[in-house]
Amino acid sequence: MNKIENIVKKYIIHHGMFKWQTPYIVALSGGADSVALLLILKNIGLNISAAHCNFHLRGEESDRDEQFCVNLCQQQGISLSRIHFDTYAYAHLHKVSIEMAARNLRYSYFAQLVKDLHAGGICVAHHRDDNVETLLLNLLRGSGVDGLAGIAPKNGNILRPLLCISRQDILQYLKEKKQDFVTDSTNLEDDALRNKIRHHVVPLLESINPAASENIALSAKYIRQAKSILESMDSISTTDSYRKVIYIPKVSVMNAPSPEFILHKELGRYGFHGNVIDDICESLFSQDRGVGKIWKNEDYMIVIDREQLLISNIKDLNNIQERRAFRLPEEGIYNMDEGTQIKIRIFSHMGDFMPSKESQCITLDAEKVSFPLTYRLVKEGDRFQPFGMKGSKLLSDYMTDRKFDYIQKKTQHVLTDSKGEIIWLIGERTSEKTKITETTKKILEQSRSLPISVRSLRKDC
Repeated sequence: MNKIENIVKKYIIHHGMFKWQTPYIVALSGGADSVALLLILKNIGLNISAAHCNFHLRGEESDRDEQFCVNLCQQQGISLSRIHFDTYAYAHLHKVSIEMAARNLRYSYFAQLVKDLHAGGICVAHHRDDNVETLLLNLLRGSGVDGLAGIAPKNGNILRPLLCISRQDILQYLKEKKQDFVTDSTNLEDDALRNKIRHHVVPLLESINPAASENIALSAKYIRQAKSILESMDSISTTDSYRKVIYIPKVSVMNAPSPEFILHKELGRYGFHGNVIDDICESLFSQDRGVGKIWKNEDYMIVIDREQLLISNIKDLNNIQERRAFRLPEEGIYNMDEGTQIKIRIFSHMGDFMPSKESQCITLDAEKVSFPLTYRLVKEGDRFQPFGMKGSKLLSDYMTDRKFDYIQKKTQHVLTDSKGEIIWLIGERTSEKTKITETTKKILEQSRSLPISVRSLRKDC
């Protein structure tokens, strides 16, 4: 076992990457990095096979690479799985870049191959220089701790055993082994930002300090260790799974030693970074505390409410708002969306009757309620006469007075009778018009049962 093989073996043992009797798959492109990975893992005694993807992006060059991989695996006595992709068609169909299309196709194939071959994972040939380039790219993009941590040695079933050695180490290893490889001509072009960093920025840094790449990779390692400690800390957010909303107390952010860091930690997982975090932080400390301000990305929305930051999945929120009204024609039990259940029963008014004190259970004068009832979301312009009040009130004003947050207002349900009169702002208040009096003969009892996961979050259920 030579020097490079020994370094890699120690690295994979340190990170617990492999079970030595388990089969693993090497992603083999035919380039220097993947060829070195294949030989190193074979020579240190791992049970490996190889997989090659032909994306048909470079004409004859793509076919040349595939044939090289076939010949190499035959020479080494290693089984090879191959697949061909129409990458251009996939990119067009899914409206993604060619690079993203190739990535999606590649990793989807690898995931399926792991299952089919009962493998422990896919080994990819990212090395120390790739890690340096990634950190510099993320630095340019204004990434937080996650980005500056660089490339992880393990990510699910994706394994990166060569992060401990440089590109030069790889080339020297192949030279010693007298092993040739193929070169992707696109890697020599400056079209991609990564290639500009690789061919221009990194050499400049190394001209200033020959150990620049090594030191940057070491910094990424330390940041990754710090990241793991930070991830072990308790999150300050809570989740209401019924309303599909995450709550972050404003006071917990504003009183933190570094509010910006807390926001990066909590919001980064939802795709918010850089200037957005700065803007949110600035808003929190403004005169109006940013109340009502909204930020959106492709998937999530952040709203600053009175006391909290609200995070909602846009698709989930839209799904709630698009649900049809639910008709309740008579007494009975009705199963609603996502585990919610409505129960309606009518019984005689007895002298010792005591109404429920739970917010999800109401009792009304049955003769003042006309079927069918309708369970629906609040609409603009809705009015009702809250219990104990003489006149009617806009629901929007009522909810504002009661300090409903933005998401609550968007997801609040009401119960109406056959005339469209609101008889219950669900979970909150009934109508004065349907209250029980001394002359009440029959009582209509209705209760809403929320899913168990939601009930545990709510004191009033």
